[in-house]
Amino acid sequence: MNTRVEFAKMNGLGNKILVVDMRGRKDRVTPEAAIALNADTETAFDQIMAIHDPKAEGTDAWIDILNSDGTKAQACGNGTRCVVQALAAETGRKAFTFQTVAGILNAREQEDGTISVDMGKPVFEWNRIPLAEEFYDTSRIELQIGPIDDPVLHSPSVMSMGNPHAIFWVSRDVLSFDLERFGPLLENHPMFPERANITLAQVTSATSLTTRTWERGAGLTLACGSAACAAAVSAARTGRTGRAVAITVASASPPGILSIEWRESDDHVLMTGPAEWEWSGTVDPATGTWAHDEAGAGEQVRAL
Repeated sequence: MNTRVEFAKMNGLGNKILVVDMRGRKDRVTPEAAIALNADTETAFDQIMAIHDPKAEGTDAWIDILNSDGTKAQACGNGTRCVVQALAAETGRKAFTFQTVAGILNAREQEDGTISVDMGKPVFEWNRIPLAEEFYDTSRIELQIGPIDDPVLHSPSVMSMGNPHAIFWVSRDVLSFDLERFGPLLENHPMFPERANITLAQVTSATSLTTRTWERGAGLTLACGSAACAAAVSAARTGRTGRAVAITVASASPPGILSIEWRESDDHVLMTGPAEWEWSGTVDPATGTWAHDEAGAGEQVRAL
């Protein structure tokens, strides 16, 4: 068996994604390979989206997701959009159904090139997020960082979008907080037995939010799709906004926008936004050894 497979360096609003084509193979991208790829400045990433042959009838692929520290992730909205763009370019199709650890995801490339992903239903039950303590109301839990009488962040809304999220509401610019210092402490707080994605969210209108995220297993990220979904749902759930919002992802350069709708009809969360192909190459999924395609870095070689 050939040790190398095709992969693409992509991004979703700056969220750094590697899409790896593992179709027709039984092996997996190893944690060691993920760590090696992330250590290289050219292939550093937030998530790897490894496309495998489908496991369930009616699906197009099984997606195995790895964080940059080699750990597994259950969901990645920005990465899913990248997979859709890659497969749409390869097949000419517009609609796809994927299976992940978090469940089934339906996605479609729109006529304007943006991609919509049905992220499924949010989860609010404390033991399914999961939390280490029982909370009847997870729209606001007792958790803070900083002095007791003047906390820097406090009372987050918590939920799962297939992965755990804590949304801290702030009244000033999300970039004014030292999330690089607070993020690791909150990600690994004992309240979150499976760790958590930590997001700062500022309500800017009844239909808009600005967010910044420390991503579980990846660190400070330019964008996180599932965190944007969690912020949108939490904002509607707490009466801060309606069920359809535009989210400005502040860390992206320039700041990018995701459209999120928490549908009343079925409680599913629909995320719409862009994806960008950067370059492609080959990689050994066991070791992370890689090379650019012959066309070279920066060329639009759609190899998947």
